[in-house]
Amino acid sequence: MLWRLRTGAPWRDLPERYGPWQTAYERFARWEADGTWAKLLEHVQIRDDAVGRVEWTVAIDSTVNRAHQHAAGARKKGPQTGTNWKTRAARRRARRSAGPEAG
Repeated sequence: MLWRLRTGAPWRDLPERYGPWQTAYERFARWEADGTWAKLLEHVQIRDDAVGRVEWTVAIDSTVNRAHQHAAGARKKGPQTGTNWKTRAARRRARRSAGPEAG
């Protein structure tokens, strides 16, 4: 499991020496669900902090990215038009099939 986390490789690429990838994944998922990984991390952090091997650095990023008004969900003025490409395509087909007198 640690090999997979260290390499970032897919579970299916787990070396055969570790057994079936499905078994390793199921064990990993079970340990994640029951809190085993969190307990292990906490234990290592407490142990290493006690001997001064952990540097607790806090970083705060105050970056602000503004989105365009359309990305933020701003309403357009005027009547609501279809925003779905399927809806617009269906309306175009309906206009064409109605003939020139409809347009």
